[in-house]
Amino acid sequence: MCGIVGLFLKDKALEPQLGALTAEMLATMCDRGPDSAGFAIYGTPEKGKVKITISSPNPDADFKGLDAAVSKAIGSKVDFSLKSTHAVLTVPEDKADAAKATIRAEFPSVRIMATGASIEIYKEVGYPTEVAKRFDLAKMTGTHAIGHTRMATESAVTTMGSHPFSTGADQCLVHNGSLSNHNNLRRDLKHDGMTFETQNDSEVAAAYLTWRMNQGKNLGEALTNSLDDLDGFFTFVVGTKDGFGVIRDPIACKPAVMAETDQYVAFGSEYRALANLPGIEKARVWEPEPATVYFWER
Repeated sequence: MCGIVGLFLKDKALEPQLGALTAEMLATMCDRGPDSAGFAIYGTPEKGKVKITISSPNPDADFKGLDAAVSKAIGSKVDFSLKSTHAVLTVPEDKADAAKATIRAEFPSVRIMATGASIEIYKEVGYPTEVAKRFDLAKMTGTHAIGHTRMATESAVTTMGSHPFSTGADQCLVHNGSLSNHNNLRRDLKHDGMTFETQNDSEVAAAYLTWRMNQGKNLGEALTNSLDDLDGFFTFVVGTKDGFGVIRDPIACKPAVMAETDQYVAFGSEYRALANLPGIEKARVWEPEPATVYFWER
């Protein structure tokens, strides 16, 4: 049992409130996943720049000199923003691969959580409200966000095993459920060049969608393909730079509820996650149908 929340803003006037609204939604899901939590925030891209979110259990030691080393290696200025055990490096778009290669080679204890023009991912072991406070979620702004509270069943309780999982630029996934064919699928995806940081079945789902989108499909098409290729019980909420998608497996035994107004689209594992959103009393509220893709894109 895990908790999922998601908020996709249509109204730019709400963007300064994105973090605060998401933090309140996440707090309602604590009892569905008390061991760890995480969230992805999509902000306004900076032209020609890419953000790299990194994490370390020992940031004082592992982040020391990292920005200077990356700057020297890529021959360009690097902006560095620290948040507890995570940090975000902003680098020129054409230097992103070189920057990541430097981090992996020279700072092996540091893990790369996400890369993209818009996305930042923060996740950690701990009670969800404390995780949200640690990273100042309530003060963050942006266009859309996805959050997760975890009750581990398939793999260890670790930072890397927490959700969201990001396996492609500006892509992430959160999952409630369990996949039965993830080992075979992981092997096939590795053969096609995908890489994995954990043994978590949800990371396989994220990589599967990345693999499909690398073939030229949009998020909606990739989610549709997942109904044939993924076995098990699942509710996925997925983010891309410009999109937000939801899908449930054909049996749909995991709880889910959605709401839509002229200002936003919202998702929660239970209605209480949506209850305090602005204008919720006038929203169209519904339970997502089994084996049906719901997809919004700017």
